[in-house]
Amino acid sequence: MRVMMRLVCWPSSVPGGKAMRGLLGSRWLVFVAAMWMQSWAGVGYLFGSLSPAIKSSLGYNQRQIASLGVAKDLGDCVGFFAATLCDLLPLWAMCVLIFIGNNGETYFNTAALVSCVQNFPKNRGPVVGILKGFAGLSGAILTQIYAMINVPDQAALIFMVAVGPTIVVIALMFIVRPVGGHRQVRSSDNCSFTFVYSICLLLAAYLMGVMLLEDLVDLSHTIITVLTIVLLVLIVIPIIIPLLHTFHSDEISTSQEPLFPGPHKEEGSKSQEAVQQQQQEVILSESEVEDAKPKEVDLLPAAERQKRIAQLQARLFQAAADGAVRIKRRRGPRRGENFTLMQASIKADFWLLFFSLLLGSGSGLTVIDNLGQMSQSLGYDNANIFVSMISIWNFLGRFGGGYLSEIVVRDHAYPRAIALAMAQILMAIGHFFFAMAWPGTIYVGTLLIGLGYGAHWSIVPAAASELFGIKNFGALYNFLTVANPAGSLVFSGVIASGIYDYEAEKQRKHMNLTHLLRKLLSEVQIREDKELKCEGAVCFFISSLIMMGFCIVAFVLTMILVYRTKIVYANLYGKGRT
Repeated sequence: MRVMMRLVCWPSSVPGGKAMRGLLGSRWLVFVAAMWMQSWAGVGYLFGSLSPAIKSSLGYNQRQIASLGVAKDLGDCVGFFAATLCDLLPLWAMCVLIFIGNNGETYFNTAALVSCVQNFPKNRGPVVGILKGFAGLSGAILTQIYAMINVPDQAALIFMVAVGPTIVVIALMFIVRPVGGHRQVRSSDNCSFTFVYSICLLLAAYLMGVMLLEDLVDLSHTIITVLTIVLLVLIVIPIIIPLLHTFHSDEISTSQEPLFPGPHKEEGSKSQEAVQQQQQEVILSESEVEDAKPKEVDLLPAAERQKRIAQLQARLFQAAADGAVRIKRRRGPRRGENFTLMQASIKADFWLLFFSLLLGSGSGLTVIDNLGQMSQSLGYDNANIFVSMISIWNFLGRFGGGYLSEIVVRDHAYPRAIALAMAQILMAIGHFFFAMAWPGTIYVGTLLIGLGYGAHWSIVPAAASELFGIKNFGALYNFLTVANPAGSLVFSGVIASGIYDYEAEKQRKHMNLTHLLRKLLSEVQIREDKELKCEGAVCFFISSLIMMGFCIVAFVLTMILVYRTKIVYANLYGKGRT
């Protein structure tokens, strides 16, 4: 414990008379509980390992499998009920059930992200990246837990997926909530985030090592159980942070304190409505300053720009007091202020962000949902290793995307979306490797697609909260997530599956002709009634190149967004820069 305390650098201990109340009201406890909840939220990433079994057992073609994947993406979680009811219900009914069952992840993400973004308004990038990272890593976590259960019956997996998340959410539902975290800023927060980063990297490295060990060596059930227990311990370790925050106090950070001023004693009689009116007047005046300032002011260094704006604001207030000008109420908020969904929907920046996400994450999700067929077409029998690998890269992409984008905005006052553009270039390269299908390139493609796709889900929510505010962040975030299944519907449900089935049909006709010449038509007829399967690099060659083109278009859209929002980020984060 002394080592842990030294690592996260907490000062002296304090009496614990109100320790439990302080613990339950700690924003760090909310954050850690949200991490645990997200560890069960991304069960949908297991679909890639299940789709080959569903396809072979039900005799589905790739387009039908893609329809199940789209239904899964619309619900945004997972639906294993299709395997149980497949003999009783038609395809459309199975899609409806998967959509209903899968909709749970939407509530996981909304509760976790909205609560933690409001509790950590000045650390949006790392918070979103870590939470979305755990959701991406949950596929690998659940795969390891299922390996420990060691039950060949698939009903055990269905039971675990149905009951596990429910138990976790019920246990944490009164903890994950906004707790006024902006008033809990401490000088040790940077150390706390460093500790969380370390645990996250250790967790990802451990899972990767366990996955490779289980793939290369035939481990006993006892060893698998021990490995899984160690995994669960690593997930629980971050609880140290809220405990130390509760029993060891430090001062509010002086660099953050001016950002959250509290009311003075002499203002105690002022009503809440009066305070809100005062805040509204300040916002209105800032908007008028934005309209009145010369364009060349934005080109000045940050310190000089803030000085000129302050002088202009003072003159505007004086003129308004003298009656020379009248400060008018504008019709809507400006970028960086709080938007409603309707107000954001008429802004070009919102749709640039939406379509960039649709093209980028949609192409990545197409790979995730079709990874089983992609690996089998290249001659790999076990798709589970690639599903686990892309879960880990997905996690690191979300984690790294949030961390690096935070450096971009904090240290350089530059638009966060520039990190998104870099992720989309990585994905374009990954799709190219999948298209070429050279020996071993599936590992490289999985790495790049996982990192790039994961980065989308830490950068986009943080950027949306910065450009359109956190007051209505839940509605804005959930609308943006519609881009994911929309992209999957077109890319996987139409393009990739259509090309796959076309190539598979060509191969089957060629095989039938070959067997006819060998007078084995009866044997071929049995195979023809079974699975429509494509083999070779040709199965996903064209679709991978199309996905690469979509990522390049997404990169162009993101760069347009970067150009349009430079001034916004300079105003948001450039005040302390010289």
